[in-house]
Amino acid sequence: MSAVLDWLNGIIWSSALVYLCLGAGVYFTIRSRAVQIRQIKAIFTQMFRGKSSDEGVSSFQALAMSLAGRVGVGNIAGVATAIGFGGPGAIVWMWISALLGASTSYVESTLGQVFKDQDPKTGEYRGGPAYYIEKAYRHTKAKGLFKVYGMVFAFVTVIAMSFMLPGIQSNAISGAVENAWNLPTWGTAIILVIIMAFIVVGGVKRIANFASLAVPFMAIIYIIAAIAVTVFNADQIIPVLELVFKSAFGVDAGQEAAFGGILGMAVQWGVQRGIYSNEAGQGTGPHAAAAAEVSHPSKQGLVQAGSVYIDTLFVCSATAFMILSTGMYKVFDADGETIIGTGRGQMAEAIAATPGEKWPQAGLDTMMSGFGAGFIAISIFLFALTTIVAYYYMAETNLVYLLGKAKNPAVVAVGKRVLQLVILIAVAVGAMSTAGSAWALGDIGVGLMAWLNIIAILILQQPAFKLLKDFERQTKQGLDPVFDPESLNIRNAEFWTKRLARLESGVEVRKG
Repeated sequence: MSAVLDWLNGIIWSSALVYLCLGAGVYFTIRSRAVQIRQIKAIFTQMFRGKSSDEGVSSFQALAMSLAGRVGVGNIAGVATAIGFGGPGAIVWMWISALLGASTSYVESTLGQVFKDQDPKTGEYRGGPAYYIEKAYRHTKAKGLFKVYGMVFAFVTVIAMSFMLPGIQSNAISGAVENAWNLPTWGTAIILVIIMAFIVVGGVKRIANFASLAVPFMAIIYIIAAIAVTVFNADQIIPVLELVFKSAFGVDAGQEAAFGGILGMAVQWGVQRGIYSNEAGQGTGPHAAAAAEVSHPSKQGLVQAGSVYIDTLFVCSATAFMILSTGMYKVFDADGETIIGTGRGQMAEAIAATPGEKWPQAGLDTMMSGFGAGFIAISIFLFALTTIVAYYYMAETNLVYLLGKAKNPAVVAVGKRVLQLVILIAVAVGAMSTAGSAWALGDIGVGLMAWLNIIAILILQQPAFKLLKDFERQTKQGLDPVFDPESLNIRNAEFWTKRLARLESGVEVRKG
C-alpha cells in the first residue's frame, strides 16, 4: 500500500503541478496588477469590518474558519519536512508560493462569494469550487460539462476532506503527545473523537465560533514562542537568512549539487508544502469565504488573500526560524542519507532521522530544557484540531452540493451523519497510523483538489477581475462597495440578484 501511495503521489505531485501553481500565481498577479500588494491596507482592514447575521458569519469569523483549515500540521511538521527533504531553501519557495498564491486566493475566494447559495432549510450560506464551476457557465451550451466537472470536484473534496487529510492532523497530534507525555496513541484517538463529535454536530455557526476563538489565540502564542527562540539565538538570524537564500537558488556549489539548482528539490518541496500549508489554489478557502456576510464579494476575496500571508509568512516562518536558528535539522536525499548536516548542536538519532514535529520541539528545548515537547504538543493539538474541524465543514458543504437535488430531506440528513462517522473514524485511524502513510495519503488529496481547482479558476476568472475593478472604483468614490451583478454583466449570481432586490425594497438592512 505504501508503494502504491508513493507512486500515485509522484504522478500527482510531478513538476507539472508545481509549475501550474506557480504559473497561475504569476498570471493572476499580473492580471490583477499585484492586488495582494496594492491592496495590502484593504486586505487587513476588511478582516475586521462587517458583522455576522443569522445567515452568514462575519469576515473575521470566515477568516478564522479559513485559517483553521490553513494553519495546521503543515505549519509545524510540514515545514520541518520541507527543510528535511528540500533543504533550508525550501522556505524561500514557501514564501514565493505564498506571495503569488495570495492573488490566486483572491480569485478563488471572490468566485466563491459570487456564486454562493443559501441553504433553504438552515438559511446558512454555502459555496465553493463545485458551486462556481457549475454556475459560472450555466447559461452556455457547455453547462452540462461544467456541472459534471463541479460534481467531480465535490466528490474528490468529500473523499479528501473526510478520509485522506484528517489522518495527517490526528497522526501529528498523537505523535507529539506521545513524545511529550507518553500517552498511548489510542488514548489520544479517543480524546480527539469525543471533541470532534461535539463540535461538528453543531453546524457552521459552532464551527465558526470555535475557530474565531481558538485560531487567533494559538497563532499568537506560537509566534511569540518562536520570536523568543529567535531572539535567544539572535546571532544566527543573519546566517540563517544567508543559508535559506543560498540554498533556494543554488548559489553555493554544494547546495547546487544537492538540489539541482533552482529547479531542484528546494522548489519541489517548498511549493508542495507551501500549498499544503496555505492552501492557495487548492479550493479550500472559497468554502469559508462563501459563508461570510459581506456587501461585495471582493471584500472577502481580499480577506482570504491576507490569510495566506498570515499562514505562511508568519506561522511557517516562525517554525522555520525556530528550527534553523537552533541548528535542529538535517537534509536527506531520497534514500534517507544525510547530504547536509546541522549547523549547530547535537541531535538525538531519532530526531535526526525523522523530519517532523520533533525538530521544533528540540529547537525550543535549546532555550528552556524540557519545555519544547509539551509546548509544541499543545500547539499541534490546537492547530490540527481546528484544521480537522474545517475539513469537516468543507466536506459537508460539498456533500450538500452533491445531495442537494435529493427530493427526500432525510437523504441529506443521513448523508451528513455518515460523513461525520467517516471523519471520526479517519481521525482515530490516523492517530494510530504511521506518519509516512498519513502524509502520502494527504498529499494525494491536496494534489487532486489543486489540479481540478486551478484549471477551473483559470477558465472562470473573469468575474473576479470585474469585481476587483468595481470594488476599487466604488472605494475611490468613498462608497461602501455593493455588488450589482447586472451592472457588471455577471450572470447566474442568483443570491446577489435577490439580495440587491431586497435592499432596494428596504426589506434588508445593508451589512458588511
